[in-house]
Amino acid sequence: MATVPLFTQFPCKTIVPTSSNSKLQSKSPTLMSVNPINRRSEARTAVHRPEFKVRATDVNDEWGPDASERGSNVSVAEKEAEEAIESVEETERLKRSLADSLYGTDRGLSASSETRAEISELITQLESKNPNPAPNEALFLLSGKWILAYTSFVGLFPLLSRRISPLVKVDEISQTIDSDSFTVQNSVRFAGPLATTSFSTNAKFEVQSPKRVQIKFEQGVIGTPQLTDSIEIPESVEVLGQKIDLNPIRGLLTSVQDTASSVARTISSQPPLKFSLPADRAQSWLLTTYLDKDLRISRGDGGSIFVLFKEGSSLLNP
Repeated sequence: MATVPLFTQFPCKTIVPTSSNSKLQSKSPTLMSVNPINRRSEARTAVHRPEFKVRATDVNDEWGPDASERGSNVSVAEKEAEEAIESVEETERLKRSLADSLYGTDRGLSASSETRAEISELITQLESKNPNPAPNEALFLLSGKWILAYTSFVGLFPLLSRRISPLVKVDEISQTIDSDSFTVQNSVRFAGPLATTSFSTNAKFEVQSPKRVQIKFEQGVIGTPQLTDSIEIPESVEVLGQKIDLNPIRGLLTSVQDTASSVARTISSQPPLKFSLPADRAQSWLLTTYLDKDLRISRGDGGSIFVLFKEGSSLLNP
């Protein structure tokens, strides 16, 4: 070390007593030589040095994984979260595309073959992304009123295409499900210039699998006409393919309208007409292939498709 030569430049000597200096020895202490190096080494041994211990752990250790492992886990979690968000966004895009494709098809009656193919493809994609693969285990989502937006069921086409009269049309087809009482009500509402009325069927349903329900219809109901709040007489009507202008006889129609309104009020106060349905023709089944809070897709007998939007859903407003 560099400090050792500095000390060795000043060595200490021992004085040996003689006869001439014996008196001096008795009065003065004997000087001993001191090794500076040894004194410094003794000082060194007094220095306290901290001790360090190394302990190996695994991922199951109580202290948890190290920083690199935690970072890896966070990266995986973030990636999964991003994928989940992207899946939800893609599903919402498909739902909106389906709603846009259904617009103007009159529940499927006036859809072209190209539009039907597009709708079928969107339905297939949505079914593959069904957020509730066991819909009958989420009956709270099934409950409520569902508005029919599209069907491939040919049994409804005659109803949709045929008008009871030039002024009466099918205004709404709906299905109301009560999961507490396991009941279903299918309803068709007819609208005219003076009033609206409805025909409905009441049924019980039984869960047969996570997706399938058996429906047994018990009763039919013909609702009494309900007077329209604001009655508007159209400028023209179409009868047997001929367009008839109503403006020349609007005054006469106004007086008829007043009389009809009085009759409608009288009829509206009557109870609905109920009747039993034959048991041998009153059963059906439905397979729910997609379900969320806004949209339900079901398949029935013969592979017919039903697309329904929940009442109040934004999908009803294209």
